Parts: sequence; C-alpha cells; structure tokens
Amino acid sequence: MFRTVPVFGADQRAVSEVLRGAMNGKTNNHGTITLATGNATTTTLYDERISPDSKIVVIPFSDAAEVDSAPYGEFTNTSGQTATSSATVDLIVFDSTESSSGIYLSDSTKIYVLNDGMYSFQYTMQLKNTVNTVESADIWIRKNGVDVVHSASRFGLAARKSGTIPFYLVGMSEKNIELSAGDYVQIAGSVTDVGVELDYYAADLTIPRPSVPSVTLNVNYIAPKAYADVYISAQFKGSATLSHFANDTANKTYAYVIVG
Repeated sequence: MFRTVPVFGADQRAVSEVLRGAMNGKTNNHGTITLATGNATTTTLYDERISPDSKIVVIPFSDAAEVDSAPYGEFTNTSGQTATSSATVDLIVFDSTESSSGIYLSDSTKIYVLNDGMYSFQYTMQLKNTVNTVESADIWIRKNGVDVVHSASRFGLAARKSGTIPFYLVGMSEKNIELSAGDYVQIAGSVTDVGVELDYYAADLTIPRPSVPSVTLNVNYIAPKAYADVYISAQFKGSATLSHFANDTANKTYAYVIVG
C-alpha cells in the first residue's frame, strides 16, 4: 500500500516524513507492470491512483523490455519443392520457424502479422534447372490471397551443365508491404518447366558447412524498437489499457508514473 498524508494532518511526524520524501523525489505516483505474453497486444494496468484524466508515462524497466525489438520473423524450408506443372501457380512451402516475435507461420504457406504497419519481406531461393533447355521462374507475393502489384521477379536459368549436373541460381528479392493485424502473406511462383526446382542441401560434415535451405524468408517490421510503441490507449478510474507490439517475451517489465 502506498503511503499518504494523514487526512487531518494530526500526525505532524508523518506529515513531515511524507513531505520530506516528496521533496527528495520519493512520491507515490509510480509502479511497475509486466506485459502479458502469448502474443498479447494489450495489458491491463490496475492502480487505484489512476483517473480518466491522469497522464501516464511508461518506460522500460527490465532487460527484456530494454533489448526486445520490433516484430520479426525468419522462416525456411528444409526440403526441396517441385512445381505441380509448368505455367501454373504454386505456393512456396515453409516447414521451419528460425525465429519470430509478433509474426508466425500457419498452414505451411501463410505468414501472419499481429500488428498494423509496414513490413519488409526479403526472400532467398535456391533454384536449380535439371533440363537441357533455358527456363525461368516467376516469383511474387500475395496478400490475403490477392497478388501484390509490382511484387514479381523473373529469374532466368541456363540449361543444365551436363546430364548429371544442374544449373544453379540463387534468386533474391525484397518488397515492402503495408499490413493490418491479422493479415497474411504468401510467396507464389510459376515455372516454365517442372525441371526448375527449389533444392535443399543437408549439412556437409566433410567440407564442413551448414545446411542450405531451399528457401529463406525474412520479415521485419519497419519501425523503431518495441518500447517506442508501448502506450496508454484507454484509461478509467483505477485502471488503464497498455497497448504494445504483440508480446511473447517473458519478464518484459515497464515502470510507469502517474501524474494527475
């Protein structure tokens, strides 16, 4: 329970201690709150000193709150992928989440975001051509199942080098897309021949080298660090709603100060 001045000022010692503490910066208008997890985007702050007109300042108070960054995600595929047929649309499949916060993979092809904002999508694909003719692959981005304008790239692949040695190409592209919370993005593609494939290579202990994913997708929220987006979105008598980036980090604690 926070300390207050006696109602009628009868206890002069208590009044003096409270006043001296206030002059030394020891006021009762502060506390701490730890953000809810499970990718929550709001946390309720309960404090009987809050009123609808209070001004509440929030600052990082734990290491987790200080170092945590804006939403991000990295997704890969640890197997190869072949088109169902030429000149048709296939969706790129992901089977591994390397890291993520506020962004997640669903149904193997859908990358969901939990916060409104502008996102950067950067993908790298390990392409190979196994046929003895020049071929190509078109890759583009879909938002909520709809093709994103000007998001396509064409990658040309020379004919295979020999009957057993394919032609290899690393395809890379990047696109910024504005998304709302709950939107999802997919990577789509089409090839001129099913001999154009996405290839995966397991780790080689002889060289040695790590594995080569058939596709890697990096998604980043284009914004400052996460604590810049922690704010009071609503307040009432005795409580307030703290809005923030989708949080799945434990012990992310903020200090707050109530004025008024």
